[in-house]
Amino acid sequence: MSKKVILISIDGMRADGLQKCGNPYLEEVKKIGSYTFSARTVFPSITLPCHMSMFHSVPPQRHGTMNNNYVPLIHPVNSLFQQVSAAGKRATMYYGWEPLRDISRPGCLVSAEYINAYSVEHSDGVLTDRALTYIHQNHPDFVFLYMVETDEKGGHDTGWMSDTYLSYISCAIDNVKRVIEEVGDEYTVIVTADHGGHDRMHGTEMDEDMTIPMLFVGDEFEKGAELSGVSILDLTPTIADIMELVTDPQWEGKSLAKK
Repeated sequence: MSKKVILISIDGMRADGLQKCGNPYLEEVKKIGSYTFSARTVFPSITLPCHMSMFHSVPPQRHGTMNNNYVPLIHPVNSLFQQVSAAGKRATMYYGWEPLRDISRPGCLVSAEYINAYSVEHSDGVLTDRALTYIHQNHPDFVFLYMVETDEKGGHDTGWMSDTYLSYISCAIDNVKRVIEEVGDEYTVIVTADHGGHDRMHGTEMDEDMTIPMLFVGDEFEKGAELSGVSILDLTPTIADIMELVTDPQWEGKSLAKK
């Protein structure tokens, strides 16, 4: 039977940053779900290209967005949002960086909310609050929750692996904890990053930029299992598998869900 899914993207979260942030809930997630600290993102390791790849399961060279300016796909590939909508299911999106509006096409979302990360203190927490309120009231089939403070206020403002950066990761994991504890019985929850970073930048093919963590909590994943050979391209096929959506034959990733 198909299940509902929440996908959480924590911008710029390095795998070693997650491990070093000191949040004790990480160990709990490793016990109740599957995880990897060696997944790979796409090049260029930049926010919009990475999210376009995350939702279309093709590399930037195929979807055409090579920087943070959206480029319409020359050769159409349906996104996860499009497949959710085509199945008659309801998708919603909560995000803290305005250009991410372009990862979804018009008509694919039943609702969406954007909050500028610098206009509200703890914007990631506010977005989590808003998403949880909507979930409790409306029970959508797919929720995308995007947190940006790790990248903007952590990595770019103070440097990747700085104490401030690590503290923002810990705050993001506190938000993940709230989601799992409040609605994890209704939803499979998947947590990822779009890219890592180094110094005060990202976008290169350095391991620090390309290696990302992923966490998977739900019946479709073995508890306590560490996964290997995982790509950001695998997220859309995995979610489509869980939700029993039609897959686009153009997708290059694979499903990670248990059969």
